[in-house]
Amino acid sequence: MFSFSGLSVALAIVLVPGPVESLKEGECEVCVTFLGKFYDSLKDSNTNFNSADIEKQLLESCKDTKGKDNRFCYYIGATSDAATKMINEVSKPLSYHVPVEKICEKLKKKDSQICELRYDKQLDLTTVDLKKLKVKDLKKILEDWGESCKGCAEKSDFIRKIIELMPKYAPAAAKARTDL
Repeated sequence: MFSFSGLSVALAIVLVPGPVESLKEGECEVCVTFLGKFYDSLKDSNTNFNSADIEKQLLESCKDTKGKDNRFCYYIGATSDAATKMINEVSKPLSYHVPVEKICEKLKKKDSQICELRYDKQLDLTTVDLKKLKVKDLKKILEDWGESCKGCAEKSDFIRKIIELMPKYAPAAAKARTDL
């Protein structure tokens, strides 16, 4: 009789589910943001919510991504150069309207790198002192705008190019700055 109760206790410990590991605030920032926007675009375009159509749309939307969004697409296998394919881990749950946070939790278990992605902090071009920024940050501003600075060798060249392009890409910042 004693061995039976020990066995039942051991069985109960094994069968009782452990703590559910949900996402913490700010965790999986890129995954949650990207999939949230993607899900909204699916609803707006009245897409059929079946796995095949969602997969096709995901591949299409990942073609135009840049930066951290592109890295996320690479991790789930939605880019042409990706080594793995986990697209069905996204498309199938989305077809059942599973919340994106839950999808990201599942993806985190498959590949923890997905939840390590973070967006870069955006600079406030209205108040930032361009002269105090690193050249790397100045190049990043131009890259975000889809521009490059051919022949720029000095920091002042990058600053001049940013100031020249600011009215086109950040008109509110250009109007607010008095040093231009």
